[in-house]
Amino acid sequence: MLDFSPLWISLRIAAIATIFTSFLGVAVAYFMYHYRGRWRSCLDSILLAPMVLPPTVLGFFLLMVLGKQGPLGQLLHSVNLGVVFTWYAAVITATVVALPLMYKTTLGAFEQIDRSLLQVARTLGANETSVFFRITLPLALPGLVAGMTLSFARALGEFGATLMLAGNIPGRTQTLPMAIYFAVERGDVREAALWSAVILTVALGGIVAVNRWSTQQNRRPRKQSAGPFIWSLPAPLDGQPLGDVSVRHRERQPPGINDKRPHQPVLEVALTKQLPHFTLNVEFSTTQQPLGLLGASGAGKSLLLRCLAGLETPDTGRIVLNGRVLFDAAQGIDVPICDRNIGILFQNYALFPHLTIAQNIAFGLPNHLTPRETTASVMQQLKAMHLATLANHYPHQLSGGQQQRIALARALANQPAMLLLDEPFAALDTHLRDHIEQQLTQQLQTFPGITLLVTHNLDEAYRICDRLLVLDQGSTIAHGPKQHIFEHPSTPRVAQLTGCKNLSPAMALNHRSVNAHHWQCHLQTQTPPPSNLQAIGIRSHHIEILTSTPDPTTGPNINTFPCWLTATSTLPHTMTLYLKLHTPPTHDQDYHLQAHVTESQWQLIKPQPAPWLVHLAPKRLLLFTEREAALHRQPQDVMSEH
Repeated sequence: MLDFSPLWISLRIAAIATIFTSFLGVAVAYFMYHYRGRWRSCLDSILLAPMVLPPTVLGFFLLMVLGKQGPLGQLLHSVNLGVVFTWYAAVITATVVALPLMYKTTLGAFEQIDRSLLQVARTLGANETSVFFRITLPLALPGLVAGMTLSFARALGEFGATLMLAGNIPGRTQTLPMAIYFAVERGDVREAALWSAVILTVALGGIVAVNRWSTQQNRRPRKQSAGPFIWSLPAPLDGQPLGDVSVRHRERQPPGINDKRPHQPVLEVALTKQLPHFTLNVEFSTTQQPLGLLGASGAGKSLLLRCLAGLETPDTGRIVLNGRVLFDAAQGIDVPICDRNIGILFQNYALFPHLTIAQNIAFGLPNHLTPRETTASVMQQLKAMHLATLANHYPHQLSGGQQQRIALARALANQPAMLLLDEPFAALDTHLRDHIEQQLTQQLQTFPGITLLVTHNLDEAYRICDRLLVLDQGSTIAHGPKQHIFEHPSTPRVAQLTGCKNLSPAMALNHRSVNAHHWQCHLQTQTPPPSNLQAIGIRSHHIEILTSTPDPTTGPNINTFPCWLTATSTLPHTMTLYLKLHTPPTHDQDYHLQAHVTESQWQLIKPQPAPWLVHLAPKRLLLFTEREAALHRQPQDVMSEH
């Protein structure tokens, strides 16, 4: 009669080992996911060693540790416990050999999660435990299930290490692999084939089932979870009235921090952070008016936002929001991300893919709100964004513009003291960008907190923001009202970063005349040029191309020069003309100035015979007492407007 005990022993050992492996694997993988120390490679190698070591060698090591002469074995023997040649010795070996699979699969699942999802969860007030159970674990669940399946299959087929540590005791430690081995040894091929088929069926069946489950999960719409960490939207969202519900929000704040709140919201920043290529060193203050951050790529704009939100820690300095100290290096104050009450909108929106739209918005709402109050608050945000009918949809079912609006609604739902917008329109097409920008502008008009906007689009910054902060390689080079910065840039670099394409080294000749070296001309100025004049500039849209010869009887013909067209760059409604002064161009890069004209202006200019006449109005000239290195390059290399 066939003895089925090896089957039950194997299933029991594999199941128990899988449970232990799951907890250990998740814990170790989560630790290694966050650990960035110098011992990471060494620890990773140790954790993966059981996967590559021969089972007999691994069993020998376990025997040396857990045997009577081993350190743990002696300790267990002192309390009359023995491990060797017991069924739980088989559990230990199965756990050890299966752990690398669970660890590596789980670590891969964690690493595939977009870190911005975890960061935005923290800014919405979630602590690390909440982030793990509400975001990390649900998103990594398919990987965890796959790891558990592989671990079970590996534990079920373990032979060498188990034989070394647990032995082959029929009815106690004899597992299926041992039954197969000894059946073959005594010549019973049919029994060996039967048990081999059982192992193959159980192991491959589990893997196939998991793969099919994962495929179905990816294809079909997600269902709402009834778990304790996911809030489900009540029925009134389907069209029933909610009534007049008063939503009472609380403001998160840890004890022990100064809370002298001014009536006018104020942000005061003075911080430094050393990076490999430059040092972020900024100092400014701002109030309720939206502040736009301008600068070239890598200037430190996004890094500044991350420091304000607590996602990065400055080396030195101080951050004070509404009288509350968020960071002070000298006093050792660094308020956790979840307690700063700062909303942030990432460029990729970072919506939680496993939560519905309503659940995304409700994620950061205070826990003390009743379900009815939570529903009312969510509905208020959805109606403001004109997306009330999409409450029970998931992010992947929305367009880019809808996702952007939901991300903004989520950031505003818990009434943050400051809103940080990092390139919020970068992923949108032109038409949608204009529409969303208009909605955002309306939202900011009623937002009572402080707003910082990072953008590369000068027009966008000018329309949305009242004040600008211009960064260059981590340092503040301009800060003030937008009109003043655009009309009176303090340095050539500020002029470049605010869209001025025409700059030239210059020298004052007399009280009304300067020499522009790159442009090879003398220019009259409206005001006396400074004696230490270093550079001169003019914005492209301030250059005037005359369509007729000026009348000498109406006044002096100043700052008017013959020019030839070198090249053009066409946009739907405007054109950029590349102009060479004084003489015809010799190649397509031979030009002095860039001029912007409208389509109607171009139609008037185009038929005119060469040379045309270009006029540089004295009142439009920008005079600088500082010369930038960029001015020594050719005009075509000067940074252009985005």
